[in-house]
Amino acid sequence: MKAIVITHPGEPSVLQMAERPLPVYAAGEVLIKVMAAGVNRPDIKQREGKYPPPPGAPQDIPGLEIAGVITAVGANVTQWQVGDKVCALIAGGGYAEYCNAPEAQCLPIPDNLSFIEAASLPETFFTVWSNVFDRAGLKGSETLLVHGGSSGIGVAAIQMARALGHTVYVTAGSDEKCKFCEQLGAAKAINYKTTQFVTVIQELTAGKGVDVILDMIGGDYTPANIKSLAVEGRLVMINTMKGKDAQVDLAQVMMKRLVITGSTLRARDIGFKGEIAKKLKAIIWPLLKSGEIKPVIHAVFPARDASKAHELMESSTHIGKIMLDFEHV
Repeated sequence: MKAIVITHPGEPSVLQMAERPLPVYAAGEVLIKVMAAGVNRPDIKQREGKYPPPPGAPQDIPGLEIAGVITAVGANVTQWQVGDKVCALIAGGGYAEYCNAPEAQCLPIPDNLSFIEAASLPETFFTVWSNVFDRAGLKGSETLLVHGGSSGIGVAAIQMARALGHTVYVTAGSDEKCKFCEQLGAAKAINYKTTQFVTVIQELTAGKGVDVILDMIGGDYTPANIKSLAVEGRLVMINTMKGKDAQVDLAQVMMKRLVITGSTLRARDIGFKGEIAKKLKAIIWPLLKSGEIKPVIHAVFPARDASKAHELMESSTHIGKIMLDFEHV
């Protein structure tokens, strides 16, 4: 099969198309003919040599989400059969014509979505559900602040939380991105380059603050995050784009009874990810089928142009997802 491989750690140009043997699928796994794959920030880190794949995942083929057609099933597979169209969350190897995936981490492709649209869902939707709803426990009429509102994670979080009845605020880096986020359902989008988000959040919430913050920034955002949280608020970290070190006002944490938590999803076990898949299928997939939640695709590149896709992601000028087309390799 053809695959996009990391020839050595470095710039986007190190991504090259090469021949690789078909993946070996095990019991409980399916083999998928990949039609499309999503591009995510962990792919960038893996390409740079800063985010090694977990044991068992391909070491030189990035890619954490795919969509395609099942061409073979392993022993003990009960949910799927050859010919089924699925999207899947995987631990690596998605930038290839074929990829194996645990059956529990596959989801059916809604009839109204293309392969490109379906492949844009798993990494961001699993991540948002796991962190916002399971770990942070967003519930009832609680409010959510999402940093990076125009990112793949951001557009998923806005739509999922809004559809489930929550007020969502976001930060983004341009007026164009802010306008898009508000059209998508954010109650207010704050341009962090021109405005201090903590000031706006205090104004919007009459000084109360928000209940949950989903943060992929870290670093010097942390003091403002703590000021922006309501009593019993939860800050959940999923990346540290501005650095892993932060100043924390522990007095505020104590007085407001805050929870600061975070997670990474890639290394979690199949059972954990399978439980998320069940919740997504039951709660979010009907909203995709009805069109209340829609994939947001910024750009689609032919698979052989994966380096250009990475360059676009690193520019942070995109709104929504960046995708690779493997249907026409």
